Amino acid sequence: MEISREQVWTLLTEFTQNPHLIKHALAVEAAMRAYARRQGEDEERWGAVGLIHDFDYERYPTAEEHVWTGMRILRERGWPEELVLAVGAHAPYTGIARDTALRRAIFAVDELTGLIVAVALVRPSKSLLDVTVASVKAKWKDKAFARGVNRQEIEQGAAELGVPLDEHIAVVLEALVGIVDELGLRGKA
Repeated sequence: MEISREQVWTLLTEFTQNPHLIKHALAVEAAMRAYARRQGEDEERWGAVGLIHDFDYERYPTAEEHVWTGMRILRERGWPEELVLAVGAHAPYTGIARDTALRRAIFAVDELTGLIVAVALVRPSKSLLDVTVASVKAKWKDKAFARGVNRQEIEQGAAELGVPLDEHIAVVLEALVGIVDELGLRGKA
C-alpha cells in the first residue's frame, strides 16, 4: 500500500486539532525527511512516519493508550507493518526493537525537535533562524529548561544512529529551519 502525504495529513487532522501537536508532527516529519535523504532512504515513507507518529496522542494521551491505539488504527486502515512498528518504536515504553534505520531515526528525532523549538521560543526574536547548535547545547545543560524533554533519549537516539550529538542537533535544526514558516517560528521582524 502506497501512502500519500495527503492521506497522512487527513488522518493526522482527523485525530489532532491542537495546533502545537500539529506543529510537532510537522517538525518530526521534516527531521525524518532529512535523515531519509542522508541515508538514501524513501523520504515519503520516512516523512509519513514522522507526520503520523503522535496522531493518537490528543485523544489517547496515556502510556496505556498512546501508540497502542494509534498502531491498532493504522493496522485497521491497512498501513504496512513496517510503518506501524516504526510509529510504535518512537515510544521507548513499547519495547519495540529499534532494529531498522527507520525506527532508530523516529526515536532519535522526536524529543530533539521539541527541545530545538523550545530554544527558539525563548530567544528574544522567537526565531528558529537565531538558534544554533551552541545555543541548543547551552540550554541542554539547564535541566530546568524544557524539563519534559528527555535528554538521555536524545543522546541514546544519536548514538543508535551512529551520529555525534552535535551533528544530530545540526541535522534536525537545519530540517526545522527549512519549514520555519510552517512552524510559525520565523520570529519578530
